[in-house]
Amino acid sequence: MSSQAEHPALLIPGPVEFDDAVLKSMSHYSESHVGAPFVSTFGETLTMLRKLFQTTRPDAQPFVISGSGTLGWDMVAANLAERGDEVLVLHTGYFADSFADCFETYGVKATQLKAPIGDRPQLPEVEKALKEKKYKIVTVTHVDTSTGVLSEIKALSEMVHKVSPETLVVVDGVCSVGSEEICFDDWALDVVLTASQKAIGCPAGLLIMMCSGRAIETFKNRTTPPSSYFASFKNWLPIMQNYEAKKASYFATPSPQLIHALHTSLTQILSNPLSTRFATHRAASQKVKQQIADLGLTQVASKPENQANGMTALYLPEGVKAAELLPKLLKKGVIFAGGLHREIAAKYVRIGHMGVSVTDPKRDDIDRALKALKEGLADLGYQQAADQ
Repeated sequence: MSSQAEHPALLIPGPVEFDDAVLKSMSHYSESHVGAPFVSTFGETLTMLRKLFQTTRPDAQPFVISGSGTLGWDMVAANLAERGDEVLVLHTGYFADSFADCFETYGVKATQLKAPIGDRPQLPEVEKALKEKKYKIVTVTHVDTSTGVLSEIKALSEMVHKVSPETLVVVDGVCSVGSEEICFDDWALDVVLTASQKAIGCPAGLLIMMCSGRAIETFKNRTTPPSSYFASFKNWLPIMQNYEAKKASYFATPSPQLIHALHTSLTQILSNPLSTRFATHRAASQKVKQQIADLGLTQVASKPENQANGMTALYLPEGVKAAELLPKLLKKGVIFAGGLHREIAAKYVRIGHMGVSVTDPKRDDIDRALKALKEGLADLGYQQAADQ
């Protein structure tokens, strides 16, 4: 039985529901950010991230920095690209537009390769683009939170390394790390960035990032200084290396309470094989998606191979508005998210099914959510829901 105050089940694509032990860690007493106990906790946290990202390479470097996942875009743009460089941004929704905008802010030329809404750029298209121009970086959103589109990372990385071996492969994994498999070493990735509040199951406020040795060398070989102060690898790289080595270090004050919460969450995640965790998320995803199909509804990501395992974006029936459905769901004890993609925002809603809501067998969040969805649609006159 949870010790948390009674509240609606938060089933949006992040933030997600938290385990009691994670929230308890957030109430850790105040301590010095350079004291031995906290330095030890931070060091262990960084080491556990290597296991989550499935990397054993000593030249890879984990980062945990106070900020949202958006800070990861700045870290990439400010450190791995220089003014005038060309980057290729693969577009599967809202967040590719934002990443491209971030690059442009730093004077980096971002070319977007866009797919139709609900789809992803196909490998032959990406290969053609890489052959036509030299790109310093190619970015891909593993799961775009606005559409629920899942990108194929392994095959993409293999192709990039074959066609344009000097190009860095950067993955925006904000909505995927912890619910989708990521093999940092085996897939030869250069950067995977994420945030604490989604499938990792920690309160918001931490950028989490893994960088390859090749990415670090790219930074060291810059011809101009990093174009940010707070986001500079020059400032953060020695801090992360020292903390992981259990040595006190300082550039900017971290949040000890958030680090304790992350430490607890990672300890829980790694207590079972990652393969089991990913299988559990796939099973929950299929349950949600089957119910949606049974209701006669369709997903924004219409192709099965494009569908994420930690969230689902579904089109509403004709005549049903999100502004009417979401308040009804709240009264039934669940919270879904409205649409985010600018072109279809009023036509769909998004369900998050990740973290403890699917991994804790004692929780019934998903069953409650599906029941509420069917009842809410029936209340609004959707006959197929009423007939079930």
